[in-house]
Amino acid sequence: MVSLKGKVALVTGAASGIGLATAELLAEAGAIVALLDINEKNGTNAANQINESAGKAKFFICDVTSDSDCKKTVEVIHKEFGKIDILFNNAGVIRRKTILDLEEEDWDLIIDVNLKSIYLLSRHVIPIMIKGNGGSIINNGSGWGIKGGSDAVAYCAAKGGVVNMTRAMAIDHGKHGIRVNCVCPGDIDTPLLRGEAKQLGVDEEEFMQEAADRPLNRVGDPVDVAKAVLYLASELSSWVTGTSIIVDGGGLA
Repeated sequence: MVSLKGKVALVTGAASGIGLATAELLAEAGAIVALLDINEKNGTNAANQINESAGKAKFFICDVTSDSDCKKTVEVIHKEFGKIDILFNNAGVIRRKTILDLEEEDWDLIIDVNLKSIYLLSRHVIPIMIKGNGGSIINNGSGWGIKGGSDAVAYCAAKGGVVNMTRAMAIDHGKHGIRVNCVCPGDIDTPLLRGEAKQLGVDEEEFMQEAADRPLNRVGDPVDVAKAVLYLASELSSWVTGTSIIVDGGGLA
């Protein structure tokens, strides 16, 4: 039931972190994986790494904040692989600032990458899924999409939008056989998380130690989230839609 053999999956923000771990796991389960990112070097290396480990993947450079880029990339993927069964909207960025310190361009960037990208990719992928009689869309939210956090007002706003957008999409497209769910990670050891320490002007190791202060007593690994995405992409979750799965080691408990 966890086999994705014959499925085509599209993963954004796939050059590193959660996106890369998920692309690897989906490929391991048998899916053909299209990796999308703006980092061409890392994205190409990631696809090569998956292909060398007996998976099947291809990298596509794509600015997920651009409608024309998203449309063109989805069309190319559809033409090459014939369908799209799984979409993991994962691309994300954060700026650790209060509303008083946040510049308008930072606000726009965070909303565009974290929230608008889901709208853009989904509007081009959903018609393909409808023709294919269904699919699974997984959006990457955050624990801070459910509970507020300090010095991250735009990120919290964007991820709160992701959580409720997921519910709305599930309602609209259940009739098409499309399930739409959300994963809400806690602190995961990624370049994005470690970059927050620099933004806040604190010691990285101390920052990571504080992030591990939760019931399971560790920071998450990208594969922890990838496993939840695999569940939502597979037939194991065939009657699950419109929900958010919190993957945070008990941080919100």
